[in-house]
Amino acid sequence: MPDDFSSDFFIAAGDRDPLRAVKEEARRKLPKRFYKNAAAAERADGFAVLLDGKAVRTPAGALLALPIAAAAELVADEWRAQGEFIDPATMPVTRLVNSALDGVARDVEGVGADVVKYAGSDLVCYRAGEPDSLVAAQAAAWNPAIAFARDRFGARFVLAEGVMFVAQPPDAIAAIGRAVAPYVTSPLRLAALHSLTSLLGSALLALMVAEGAHTAESGWAAAHVDEDHQMRLWGQDAEAMAKRAARFPDLAAAADLLAAL
Repeated sequence: MPDDFSSDFFIAAGDRDPLRAVKEEARRKLPKRFYKNAAAAERADGFAVLLDGKAVRTPAGALLALPIAAAAELVADEWRAQGEFIDPATMPVTRLVNSALDGVARDVEGVGADVVKYAGSDLVCYRAGEPDSLVAAQAAAWNPAIAFARDRFGARFVLAEGVMFVAQPPDAIAAIGRAVAPYVTSPLRLAALHSLTSLLGSALLALMVAEGAHTAESGWAAAHVDEDHQMRLWGQDAEAMAKRAARFPDLAAAADLLAAL
């Protein structure tokens, strides 16, 4: 019997697209639960997740350990919650931690740069010219992000009407680079920030959630203001809402992990 348990039934996490990873995992045959108890315990290299007292390893073989007990408990809770079968799709924090340890840790500079790149064409900078109801909805949802970037980081962004690309001031991008820099020192925090950014489509909204200026729910609502406006006019799209609901747990997991760290 091995000393540690391997979680190689998870998709190896060099891929930065969490949604595609979930779909790939869904196609795989789910393994049966092989343990009775899950816990987090302090070890020399952090707080490890243990199954029946044995450490868990990521798909690439890294020890599944986190620096803070509360963060390790988030992962352990997901393992405790599994039923007869282990379903990675229901374990967003575990998948995110696997991604951080197996993928992000190997390319922190590239992942950090990817977050900053979003700011160069950030969702909240591109506004509708009409109708007035959408203009007002975007302003209410997105102006706080512009103000947050200015007041917290000294980043002054330019707004554009329509979808034609508008280059942002280099000083603004540099300021966001400085804001992201502390996350680059921690693969776990960086993975969570990157997940927030890709799911929200906005580095500024992601930083608001990461820094506690938005909750996961309010950031999610801000990211979907255009879609919600269309549904108010034409009725709710059940398929779109189902897809949105399927993505939210990943956003919540990233926000929860950041709060725990």
